[in-house]
Amino acid sequence: MAVDVRPPLCPVQAELPPVVNTDLTDVAVVIPALNEEESLPMVLAAMPAVGTVFVVDNGSDDGTARVAEGAGATVLSAPNRGYGNACKVGIREAASRGFGVVVILDGDHSFDPREMNRLVQPILDDKADLVMGDRTKLAEPGALQPQQRVGNWIATRLIFAISGHRYADMGPFRAIRTSSVLSLQMEDPNFGWNVEMQLKALKHGLRVQEVPVNCTNRAAGTSKISGSLRASVHCGVRMMAATWRYGR
Repeated sequence: MAVDVRPPLCPVQAELPPVVNTDLTDVAVVIPALNEEESLPMVLAAMPAVGTVFVVDNGSDDGTARVAEGAGATVLSAPNRGYGNACKVGIREAASRGFGVVVILDGDHSFDPREMNRLVQPILDDKADLVMGDRTKLAEPGALQPQQRVGNWIATRLIFAISGHRYADMGPFRAIRTSSVLSLQMEDPNFGWNVEMQLKALKHGLRVQEVPVNCTNRAAGTSKISGSLRASVHCGVRMMAATWRYGR
């Protein structure tokens, strides 16, 4: 889906030169979305020419589905709420349509979709099976709340203790070979999804890379994770439980 509208770059994004001449026609972008009516149009407006975009409506009670369809995305519905459930719906659809690479992207416009080239290129070059965006180096002030940084620190160190592999981040902006994600047989219905993927990728011997990406404050709305202390603690508990469960 090619879109010509390009919002201006924020100052921090100038630090990374764009990756050019990446053919993204074999890429399906999956955007789990819960009440992202305000920010989603900005995400879709910045979308490069990819094979297709699936917006997985995760039980929204606003106009998320309407604005997604209006921007040319394919809207899918998750039968059960939960971040992991929404990702699975999009991945299954991408696999059924024969796309070779899946990119998972948030709908809050905290990531620039144009940077997905640097995630996808190592997969297309057959140098990686899973490439994750590392937010920790180029995050805009306030984009990562203290509770998110603490959660990242705990989760990455638990994974290191279990596997010996040191991840820098648990960021949601990631690209993975479709055949690889199917082989992982992902299970987690909610916010343990990223931990599960990163642990199972190591157990299955996938080639894993992390590349720096810009992370800005969400364009609109309230984060489902960092929007409140209660939500952050709840998510952190889920992530630690998932690390223990999938690391055994």
